[in-house]
Amino acid sequence: MDIKNRRYKVFGMVTNMDWEGERLIHWLHERCGKSEEVHAVMKDDLAGGKLPSDDFGENAAWWWIMILALNLNAMMKKLAMGVSWISKRMKAIRFSFINLPGRVITRSRSLIIRLTKNNPAMELLINARKQIAMLQPVPSG
Repeated sequence: MDIKNRRYKVFGMVTNMDWEGERLIHWLHERCGKSEEVHAVMKDDLAGGKLPSDDFGENAAWWWIMILALNLNAMMKKLAMGVSWISKRMKAIRFSFINLPGRVITRSRSLIIRLTKNNPAMELLINARKQIAMLQPVPSG
């Protein structure tokens, strides 16, 4: 095979880190998988792949709301839903936790969620509510 028919892969990286090259490449390879997963969640699960308008301002607002939803989802999974939920995607959470058959009732300035008897999500909802109630505010800055 002559040199004209060979194909070479070119790999480039721009960084402000002052690490030696081999250490930097290993660090890059270790972190690559997670960022691709987050991009897939943003694009597919939270509608970040299809912007709603041709207007920059509307698209920027859409994007920031999607980022807020991504961060709230990550915090909710870590802080309220337990270790088994951390790796779950939004579709699994939507079908198991959000889209539950039930009735929302307002009575005496109270909000009541009435679910079917022996609903498997009941324990998860109660535990998540307890975890949220135990969260303490932390001063910012």
